[in-house]
Amino acid sequence: MSIDSRFVYLDEAAPSVTWDAKYATADNLTGAPLDGYRVNRVVGTRELAQALKTAAEYFAKRGYGLHLYDAYRPQQAVATFVRWAKLPEDGKTKAAHYPNLRKEDLFPLGYIAERSGHSRGSSVDLTLTQNGREVEMGGIFDLMDDRSHHSYPIGGAAAEHRALLKEGMEQCGFESYDGEWWHYNLKVEPYPDTYFDFPIE
Repeated sequence: MSIDSRFVYLDEAAPSVTWDAKYATADNLTGAPLDGYRVNRVVGTRELAQALKTAAEYFAKRGYGLHLYDAYRPQQAVATFVRWAKLPEDGKTKAAHYPNLRKEDLFPLGYIAERSGHSRGSSVDLTLTQNGREVEMGGIFDLMDDRSHHSYPIGGAAAEHRALLKEGMEQCGFESYDGEWWHYNLKVEPYPDTYFDFPIE
C-alpha cells in the first residue's frame, strides 16, 4: 500500500526539514504509538508541502531550520486519543504533558476531540532548530497547559523564538492556533471538509 496520491512525505517535498513523528513512537501524550502511524514519517497534502518548503527557505535565510512533529493524522489515530482519554489515569505521561490538569478534563476542555484538523492534511506541528538542535520554546510539544498558549507571558529566548516562528509561518501562508505554539494550519486548505483515514506507511 501507499499513501493517498493527494499527499506527500514532507521530508521529501521539503528536504531541509528534520522530523520525529511523535505519534509513531511512545514519546507522546498517550505513552504509546497511535493507530495509523506505521512508520516514523510526516505526511501532508501537496499544498501543505509547498507552503512548508517556502517556510523552510524563509527560516534558513535567518539561520534556523524546521523540525516537524506531526502533520496529517489519520482519523483512526484521533480515535486512539479519544479511547485513551476515557481510560483511568495511570500517571505515565501526566507530569510531562498535563501536570496541572486531570486526565478526565482533557476531553471536556477541548484538548482532545473526536475530530482533528490534522486529519484534513493541512495542519502541521513543528518547532525551530539552530545548529541541529531544537531551540527553547518554554515548553515541550503537546504540553496541555497555559504555558503553551501564544498569549502566555513566557519571556526570554522562548518568547523570541515563538514570535519568530509565528511571524514566519504566517508570512508563508499559515495561521496560528493560540492554544498551541507548535500548531499551524494552512490558510487555504485544499480539503476543508474531508477527514482522511489512510495509514502512514
